[in-house]
Amino acid sequence: MVLAFLSIFKIEMTIINKHISQVLVHILFWMLFTFVSLFLFSDFYWTENPFLQYVSLLVAIVYLNNFFLLPFFVKKKLYVLYVFVFAAISFLATQLYCYAFAQCGCTIIKCLSDYLWQSLVPLIFFSFIWILYRFIDKQEEVETIKKEHIEMELKFLKSQINPHVLFNNLNTIYSYSLEKPNETPELILMLSDNLKHVLYESNEKTISLEKEIHFIDNYIKFQTIRTEGAKQIIYKKSVDSLVYQIAPLLLITIIENAFKHSTLNSDIVVNIKVENGILNFTCENDFDTQKVTTTELKIGLQNLEKRLELIYKDDYDFNISNTNTFTVSLKLNLQ
Repeated sequence: MVLAFLSIFKIEMTIINKHISQVLVHILFWMLFTFVSLFLFSDFYWTENPFLQYVSLLVAIVYLNNFFLLPFFVKKKLYVLYVFVFAAISFLATQLYCYAFAQCGCTIIKCLSDYLWQSLVPLIFFSFIWILYRFIDKQEEVETIKKEHIEMELKFLKSQINPHVLFNNLNTIYSYSLEKPNETPELILMLSDNLKHVLYESNEKTISLEKEIHFIDNYIKFQTIRTEGAKQIIYKKSVDSLVYQIAPLLLITIIENAFKHSTLNSDIVVNIKVENGILNFTCENDFDTQKVTTTELKIGLQNLEKRLELIYKDDYDFNISNTNTFTVSLKLNLQ
């Protein structure tokens, strides 16, 4: 509830700040435009030319353009027609100033030469400001949609992982409840720890490396009991610090894949090394080429690669090799 309120408050403040910045831009422009027109370009504006009266009409034209004309023509994508309308408004506004306000009696060419800039400058400036803020809003919308898409995709990918972990653990407990009931309580405790990690901690974007490795330790203990006499697990780890953060359930996907496709009476080698914020992980297992293809072996790792690309982008190196054994290696920058 608090997080939701803070998120709404942050959005409201962003909108308010954006509106304030736009108002300030408009006020500062009109102040500068009036100053330049009255003090720098002519000594006669105060006495002969009713420029200040014309500014009120110019303001009306500018905001008619910003609130009605620009949105309409851009929405309809009538850009060429808008250019003609824009030119016509600028021409008529200049003529109005010359013959109705200033009453200069000059020719059309002379009028345009001397006074067209007064109509064009605010129209062009505020059209540019409108387009700029519209572009910023569109970029924010794109970023928001992209972020929501990534979050939804990550949730979907993790939802595919979670039931798979639970399913394997429940199968093991069921088997031991029939064959070795005395060892079942220990497995249930391990499952409890695993479920806590999968159901609660894995919903975070990142968790401590300590929690993730504890989950892997627990999982491998689970599998050591389950595959006793059928597979040999060689598990090595060297971690200089457990304070690093890592996206949850990354490494377990590789380890699960090794157990799923490894052959009987074979070795599964898991090596985790963390040094100076760089994680080097390898998992190696034998596989029967007559029963399973390398394509089938890689299917379970496709979601992992998508998650790595979404979360870490250029901060990871993921490789799969199937020369003699099926080997998956992952190098990850945790800093």
